[in-house]
Amino acid sequence: MKIGDILVFENDELIALNKPSGMLSIPDREGKEISLKTLLQEKYGQIFTVHRLDKDTSGLIVFAKNEETHKYLSRQFEERQTEKIYVGLVIGSPMDKKGRINKPIAENTVKRGMMIIHQRGKESLTDYEVLEDFGIYSWLQFRIHTGRTHQIRVHMKDIGHPIVCDELYGDGKPLLLSSIKSKFKLSKKEEEERPILNRLALHAYKLKFTDTHGKLFELEAPLPKDIRATLQQLGKRKKK
Repeated sequence: MKIGDILVFENDELIALNKPSGMLSIPDREGKEISLKTLLQEKYGQIFTVHRLDKDTSGLIVFAKNEETHKYLSRQFEERQTEKIYVGLVIGSPMDKKGRINKPIAENTVKRGMMIIHQRGKESLTDYEVLEDFGIYSWLQFRIHTGRTHQIRVHMKDIGHPIVCDELYGDGKPLLLSSIKSKFKLSKKEEEERPILNRLALHAYKLKFTDTHGKLFELEAPLPKDIRATLQQLGKRKKK
C-alpha cells in the first residue's frame, strides 16, 4: 500500500490519512504487523503520534512531522478542543433518534483488550444521531467528546445497538447481500456467498482542529467502498 493512495492532506507540519480497516495505527507490542506509523517513518523519518484509531476502524488519522506540532495537536485532543465525527452502521433501530451517552468506561479485568461500562472507569461522552433508519440496520453519526478505547463500540452495545460486524461487542457476523436483497441469487461461478461487508462498520469521518498558526482545519475521509456499497443496497431495499 502506498501512502499516496490514502492521503487526505499533507503540509510541512502534519499528515492526514484515510486509514484502511484492519491496519494498525501504531506498532503493537509484538511488532509483527505493519502499521501506518511504520510506513510513514520509512518515508519521512521522524513521525509523531497525535491520536490513534482501533485496528478495525477505518478513517481519518493525523500524525505530526515535528515535536512542536505534536505537542500542540496532542494538547488539543487532550483538552477536547478538537471535533471528532464518526459514522457507523448499527444493528436495529434506536428508539431515540438523537441522544447522549454519558457512561464511564473501564478496562475489563477478566478479558484482556476488552472495555466495559463501570463506575471505576473514566468519563466517556458520546453524542449520536440517526442519519438513516433502514429498519434492520441504522446509519448513525457520532461525535465523541472523550477519546476512550472502543468508546463508540462500548456505548452502542450498552444501548442495545452494537456496531455491525463487531466481534468484541456485537455478534461479529458479516453482512450478506442475501440478508438485504429478497430476490438474491448466487452466481454460478461462486460456491458460497461472499459478504458485502466483513469488517467493523465504523469510520472516522471528520476532524476539526487548528494548527500551530491558529489556522482552522476541517478534514474529511471519504467512505470506503464496502461501506458505500452496503448503504446503497440498504437504500434500495428501503425504497421497495
